Amino acid sequence: MQPREIINTTEFNLVIKRLAFQLIENHTNFEDTVLIGLQSKGVCLSDRLQQVLQEINPELKINVGYLDITFFRDDFRRTNKPLIANETKINFIIEGKKVVLVDDVLFTGRTIRAGLDAMLAFGRPSLVELLVFVDRRYKRDLPIQPTYVGKVVDSITSEKVTVEWKEVDGKDKVLMYSSEK
Repeated sequence: MQPREIINTTEFNLVIKRLAFQLIENHTNFEDTVLIGLQSKGVCLSDRLQQVLQEINPELKINVGYLDITFFRDDFRRTNKPLIANETKINFIIEGKKVVLVDDVLFTGRTIRAGLDAMLAFGRPSLVELLVFVDRRYKRDLPIQPTYVGKVVDSITSEKVTVEWKEVDGKDKVLMYSSEK
């Protein structure tokens, strides 16, 4: 079955701008706030947010890091193929800071739990918030809810939602795939 586009390029950019304004509303000058994008596509979102935040207010100094969670996942030993980790790049202290964890799609919550575990290796933040581009709200394995949501998508387990980024995939859009015949 053909994928269905649920967010086009125009809507995509509006969602990112709205999320950026929500961050400014809650964190004003980002003096004690950092963004950490979860590898791999949470990094695309955190970079884009930083770019939009700087366009809105060029005086903002926003620390953005990348966090790989490969070996913190609860299912990393359940595959026969070798795992390839992504880059972790956090060049700042998170101890006592407000951390906004950034990911593209929230579904079961297991990726976010792994991100929380991995993040603690870098210090203990004073607050952790979650920002996701898409929230698939009907299949949580863990009690995790986002603070900032780009779009809520009601989907069933057999469906898949992917966020495509122009930097990686050539075009900004969100697609929903159905595995039903």
